[in-house]
Amino acid sequence: MNSRIVVSGLALLGVLAGGGSAQQLLGAAAPSGDRASFDASLVAKGAALAAIGNCRTCHTRPGGEPFAGGLTLDTPFGTIHSTNITPDLETGIGRWTSADFLRAMHEGIGRDGRQLYPAFPYDHFTRVTDADVAAIYAFVMTREAIRAEVPANRLRFPAGFRPAIAAWKALFFRPGVYRPDPSQSEIWNRGAYLVEGLAHCGACHTPRNALGAEQTQRDLDGGEVEHWHASSLTQTSPAAVPWSAEALYEYLRRGHESSHGIAAGPMAPVAQNLANVPEEDIRAIAFYVAARMQRQDAAAREAANGSMAAAKRREAIAADTATASPSTGGVDGATVFAGACASCHGAGTAAVALGLTTSVNAPDPRNVLHITLAGLWPEPGAKGALMPGFEGELTDAQMIALVDYLRGHLTDKPAWSEVPQRLQEVRLAMKSEP
Repeated sequence: MNSRIVVSGLALLGVLAGGGSAQQLLGAAAPSGDRASFDASLVAKGAALAAIGNCRTCHTRPGGEPFAGGLTLDTPFGTIHSTNITPDLETGIGRWTSADFLRAMHEGIGRDGRQLYPAFPYDHFTRVTDADVAAIYAFVMTREAIRAEVPANRLRFPAGFRPAIAAWKALFFRPGVYRPDPSQSEIWNRGAYLVEGLAHCGACHTPRNALGAEQTQRDLDGGEVEHWHASSLTQTSPAAVPWSAEALYEYLRRGHESSHGIAAGPMAPVAQNLANVPEEDIRAIAFYVAARMQRQDAAAREAANGSMAAAKRREAIAADTATASPSTGGVDGATVFAGACASCHGAGTAAVALGLTTSVNAPDPRNVLHITLAGLWPEPGAKGALMPGFEGELTDAQMIALVDYLRGHLTDKPAWSEVPQRLQEVRLAMKSEP
């Protein structure tokens, strides 16, 4: 995984108030989990669905066995660790029946009757059909059984009091399978089913309230995960060039797109997981999200026609300025750009103009800071962009000057006002990563 960054499936825990009655324990019925009991086509379908759900990323610690859990999540309410979902009988879910698994996905209740923390995004998985849940169950129950104890969670009261989760659910959890909209097309409904359900995009791309629940009235309007900003997937998107369904497909499928940039941070493993799922599902997701982002006004049409050319002109001017105007005192962003960036990001040298990237156009500088400090590195065995990090090369003053320079010279967006504070936040987050 990339720097312990978790995609949207590992949402923030809610601070819980009030009580709730304990659920009656389920019987210990033996599961039908041996490999021979599942049809190969059902397992293959489950593998694709699990990839869309980003299950491996969330349930694999850095350097650990796939699906064996142990990934650490630092939340405002304490620390939680993802669970082992291999079919190990003692430390995994090997004793779970298909009914147990369905209840966890749809109701957020474990096999032993305990309320599950909303870090497991059952508020989205409840929308997945029984048939698709059964396919995912077939897939996970045919993985290698790994005996792996997960560290105990360390949560502040009342977040660690599981019965109180019933109160959180009463406030924010609305169970129910996705119902197609008859006024929309088949591809739109398929995309909505995946985005709102299994792909749980809103877990990262929707802002949250003080109790850690998604602000549903601002669905997909931009959020955050692990000190990264998750861009708006609505008409408020900050993209310099409006996203099209084809551009979104390329980005999700390949991990990069020529008018928008490269999938980094939380999005890197998402794109990697989507690389081999059925094409029609990626196109449906892209179609639905593009429809949510679509703007029909004249300003949007003008932006689509002129942003790419304008960004390239700005980048050419910035590169020339950085080369021709060395600093005469203090820390100058142009000088830092010339020394650290211009050889790869000068005019016409990069696949994507920096002024078009989501990170430089975002409402805050966290993503630019992450990428500049840590660099871009493909997942082991995967293809992807390669960029060195400058964490040990640039001082705080140089980083601030560079980021201000990129924002001011490569975009037409207003300057960021909190770069120093965000820089310290990102440096601290990176130090805590394994």
